[in-house]
Amino acid sequence: MSRKTVLNCSTDDRIELERLSRSHKSSKREVERSKIILGLLNGKTQISVAQSMGIRPNTVSKWCSRFKANGISGLMDSPRSGKPVTVGKDLKAKIIKVLESPPPAGMSSWDGMMIAQTLGIKKSTVYNELEKHNIQLKRTRSWCVSTDKEFAAKSADVIGLYLNPPEKAIVFCIDEKPTMQAISRKTGYVETSSGKIVKGLQSTYRRNGTLNLFAALNVATGAIKNKTTKTKKRLDFIAFIDDLVSDIPDNQEVHIIMDNYCTHKKNDQWLNDHPNVKFHFTPTSASWLNMVEIWLGILTRKALKGASFNSTEDLEKAISDFCDAYNTNPKPFIWKKREVKGSQLKNTIANLLE
Repeated sequence: MSRKTVLNCSTDDRIELERLSRSHKSSKREVERSKIILGLLNGKTQISVAQSMGIRPNTVSKWCSRFKANGISGLMDSPRSGKPVTVGKDLKAKIIKVLESPPPAGMSSWDGMMIAQTLGIKKSTVYNELEKHNIQLKRTRSWCVSTDKEFAAKSADVIGLYLNPPEKAIVFCIDEKPTMQAISRKTGYVETSSGKIVKGLQSTYRRNGTLNLFAALNVATGAIKNKTTKTKKRLDFIAFIDDLVSDIPDNQEVHIIMDNYCTHKKNDQWLNDHPNVKFHFTPTSASWLNMVEIWLGILTRKALKGASFNSTEDLEKAISDFCDAYNTNPKPFIWKKREVKGSQLKNTIANLLE
């Protein structure tokens, strides 16, 4: 039976080992070596560490000895002899120059393999350099620029209601989630070829009808009022806001923030009948100013994505159950949006890395 290895480690070194073992930026080798030492520090034998990590016992012994002799620095790669690196110190500049040139014919963008072939180097060299500078070739971010001539005034009006609403007034954010499909299919869990267990969804499915969801977020409390309908006509919208304000006294101010969907406009008669209610419209192409969009994203992730519904009644119940559970402990959102300057949209990789 293998004896336990006695290792000494300071608190700071253990914290650093924990950080390295969870790091996504450190090399795979450094992460593995940190886990080896942590396993030994936690009282495991060298054999049990090797078995749990799927490595050889002599590998565990090697890094145990290195750690005893030199601490954390002993877990780093030592300088190696052999053929010197030929890619040169200007590799970053070469890769950037390739990325800012048109991709090969028939391709929409560059990837690591194509860059390596163009420069005549190993693809691992390219990927290491990209990782070093946090360049993600396949991840994308989108932006939306409003062309509304009244953008400043409309956005200030909406944000003012979030930050400094009128005293004793109620502020709601309203939006629809239209034509949600009640899709039924087999679901479960599967094991991938890499041994990971993931959610499994059958590729074929059956459509069982659609529903429209109206949702109103109380900005002050975070509570949600919702209603599902078969259609999304103006009458459906009016019926929803009728329900929304039905239990609010006529002398209390109500401010409703919404986007510019056609059913939200031309409701002058309803507003005349409800003088305590005022509509506030977000600028065009700026629905992200509507705080209820945050909640709709939560609903989609937690209650709808990957689910199976045999009927629209099942879908309606799932939405209702989620809203009931959510409203047991609602919390208001703190709205914020990262500023994107116009000049940033024209940036190239080269000037982002300067």
